[in-house]
Amino acid sequence: MTGSTGSTGPTGPAGTGAGVSPSAVPAVRLPRRRGTELVLIVLAVLLSVYGYCAVGLAKNGSVPPGAAGYGAGLGVLALVAHGAIRLRAPYADPLLLPIGVLLNGLGLVLIYRLDLETPHDQAAPAQLIWSTLGVALFIAVVVLVRDHRVLQRYAYLSAVVALLLMVLPIFFPAVNGARIWLRIGGFSIQPGEFAKVLLAIFFASYLAANRNALSYTGKKIWRFQLPTMRVFAPILVFWLISVGVLALERDLGTSLLFFGLFIVMLYVATGRGSWIAIGLLLAAGGAVFVGALEPHVNSRVHDWLHPFASIDAGEGPGQLAQSLFAFAAGGMLGQGLGAGHSILIGFAVKSDFILATAGEELGLVGLTAIFLLYALLVERGYRAGLALRDPFGRLLAIGIASIVALQVFVIAGGVMGLIPLTGMAMPFLAQGGSSVVTNWIIVALLVGISDSARAQLLPDDALEAHR
Repeated sequence: MTGSTGSTGPTGPAGTGAGVSPSAVPAVRLPRRRGTELVLIVLAVLLSVYGYCAVGLAKNGSVPPGAAGYGAGLGVLALVAHGAIRLRAPYADPLLLPIGVLLNGLGLVLIYRLDLETPHDQAAPAQLIWSTLGVALFIAVVVLVRDHRVLQRYAYLSAVVALLLMVLPIFFPAVNGARIWLRIGGFSIQPGEFAKVLLAIFFASYLAANRNALSYTGKKIWRFQLPTMRVFAPILVFWLISVGVLALERDLGTSLLFFGLFIVMLYVATGRGSWIAIGLLLAAGGAVFVGALEPHVNSRVHDWLHPFASIDAGEGPGQLAQSLFAFAAGGMLGQGLGAGHSILIGFAVKSDFILATAGEELGLVGLTAIFLLYALLVERGYRAGLALRDPFGRLLAIGIASIVALQVFVIAGGVMGLIPLTGMAMPFLAQGGSSVVTNWIIVALLVGISDSARAQLLPDDALEAHR
């Protein structure tokens, strides 16, 4: 009787579940967590409006007249984006959109605060328009790119377009010593911002198709397993491209970002730490070579090594010195929004050095909170990628999340004096239309990938209906 019961019980022989009919298996029910996302969005908007009001109270003793309009505009944009996620990506990570809204809202507050010091140069209205365009493209990506694997079909087209975008600024005049802008009349864009996403798509596709060849083929020299030249050639090509960008455009930040992105994705694809060592050697060699020949890059390295040289020469503090003074003045809790003097940094205070304003007026506590928001955004991107089964999606998620991580490191390191200045824009915070639009596209791609990662847990029929 015991053996008979064991063979016909709920779990079948050896607990395999062979005796269970399909109708007896409970359906998988995944919490969508859209209510959590909505609550966090409301909180992000309220914090942004609070910051806007705090600036007005500190500078003028009253709430700014446009506070209600600012809050309503930011809230409408966030709610429309939230509606798109409910419709097209119901299982997406609920933290991604609120983080984007809060960082973008804080960026608008900081730019508005600095605009009060430069009435002849108002950047906040234009930044709000670019933010609106960014959210519109976020919605378009979420609605149209239902399956991220579609992007793999356009890998080589993405590479060609990215290279064109990287080369175009060479034919335009330099701005502040670097050729990274396309300026036509009063309109300007930074093509490298869009190129980084396209390159991430190409890298993810190439590495997903060649990860085994990169790991286990070719000659072995000491502890290093080298791939065949057919597979290794693209690595050398993109190293040369990164050095070429640095030399021709005098753009240290873009060069480090592109090359660093490829090395990170290469390491993730192969699991071999030797690629990190090879990448660091190539990057260091290229930077030293170009730094010795290019005066603009050389001057940035000199300013990094001697930030107070202009003070010693009796010429007053330079930008990096003023940035360090701003961080020092912020202390633990900051001077308060609107109460700092970071405007003394000069022409790049709203772009390259906007983090110094945050450090001075929000202090170490506020600065840590900002870095934690970036870290959480990157972590959720990594988590979504690691949960996917397809190699392309995994590499794409980790790649675009790494773009944010690398950019924050390069910019924060530059304005804090840890590495030479690069001239890049802090994601979401800094003035720059190309940057804010690109970062909203990155968040949209992560939303779609996180939705696909969690939807994998659905039964096959529900998964097909979801797609």
